Amino acid sequence: MKIKVGVIFGGESVEHEVSIISAVQAMANLDQEKYDIVPIYISKEKEWYTGRALLNIENYQDLASIKSYTKNVVLYAKNNHFVLQTKGLFKRVIDEIDLAFPIVHGANIEDGTIQGYLDLVGVPYVGSNIYASVVGQDKIFMKQIFRAANLPITDYVWFFDIEFKENANAILKKIDTLKLPVLVKPATLGSSIGITKVSKKEELTTAIEEAMQYDTKIIVEEAVANLIEVNCSVLGNYEFQQTSEIEEVRAKDAILSYNDKYIGNGKKGGKSKGMVSTNRVIPAKIDDKLRKEVMSTAKAVFRVLNSAGVCRVDLLIDEKTKKVYVNEINTIPGSLSFYLWEPVGKTYSMLLDDLISLAIKSYKNRSKRTYSFDTNILSNFEGLKGNKGKLKH
Repeated sequence: MKIKVGVIFGGESVEHEVSIISAVQAMANLDQEKYDIVPIYISKEKEWYTGRALLNIENYQDLASIKSYTKNVVLYAKNNHFVLQTKGLFKRVIDEIDLAFPIVHGANIEDGTIQGYLDLVGVPYVGSNIYASVVGQDKIFMKQIFRAANLPITDYVWFFDIEFKENANAILKKIDTLKLPVLVKPATLGSSIGITKVSKKEELTTAIEEAMQYDTKIIVEEAVANLIEVNCSVLGNYEFQQTSEIEEVRAKDAILSYNDKYIGNGKKGGKSKGMVSTNRVIPAKIDDKLRKEVMSTAKAVFRVLNSAGVCRVDLLIDEKTKKVYVNEINTIPGSLSFYLWEPVGKTYSMLLDDLISLAIKSYKNRSKRTYSFDTNILSNFEGLKGNKGKLKH
């Protein structure tokens, strides 16, 4: 009997289209002899849709037309089944799933939001839990935890947008403690959106204002000199971690931008292939000592956040000093980093199999834990009137 996998993607995020690319790639590589694929698309207006047409990337060229050939649904638990039910006056169950596979990117969806909903409903799902997802989306939370765990990071300053608006000089004075050049980033976005590299003090205000368009929390961090940027994917859970091949990423812009990652030759009339289209060298041209350090550091990052499924850890190397720094972790990486696993003999279909197996194992382990008690303390509650909410003893 096949497992019904509900692939969830889209959402109210500036990385909405990136999520669509990653999800359609994954659905095309799921083994259809093992799985029934149920695509679940969340629009930018937070409406949920399902239908076979969502399997075809061509149908997303006009996002507004999707509702005309799909069903608007809600996902909830009914009689121990996880069902997709239509909305409106005449509700009906049109499909159900055994397991959810979120392939979402960015704030408002990857940041623990979808994981929290799935936990609430009780649906087993692929990937990291709500806690790791929240931290993995917030660069400030992330760095605070990395620093507490003695993981190597660059120096940084963070602040709220309101603090900058009320006293920009005080914030700029804090930033003066950092060495130029610096990177100015929104705290909770991915795909390099809103990030600016600043080499001169007079450029800071413009960069900060750009970042504030996307987030209320801003982080400014020192850039690594003599930079080699590498990524390593990690697969596993709290019990074990396996590392992929390491890639060296080469940006055309001052930083690895959204354009580098996703548009690529699309601006010349081609179609984006997601993170696969990025200019990269696999394996990275680094020596064996650095390879081992990158892999062990990536595992440590994965473990300290109690991550699960497949993640991508982005690291920075100073080519001159050979020092390795952690940049960030992506709990649901673009294209699920499948291209980093193929060089070590794991096809995309095999990677997806592993992710689903890990999710099933996690769900079984979670089902053994105690999350509530059979006793009901309200049965002995005398009420609020005149008793001040006291319990009987």
